[in-house]
Amino acid sequence: MKVTPEKNEQVANMVFASIYPHYWNRLKKNGRTKEEFHNVIEWFTGYDE
Repeated sequence: MKVTPEKNEQVANMVFASIYPHYWNRLKKNGRTKEEFHNVIEWFTGYDE
């Protein structure tokens, strides 16, 4: 995938709630738990549930 300024802008403007289910489904397929997923989100953002 080629990274472009337009694509970066598109991703930056996404609302997290719209991509959360996609991330969760992908991690679930890879055998991760929801707790692990939430720990990573908290680490990246500083926000917990």
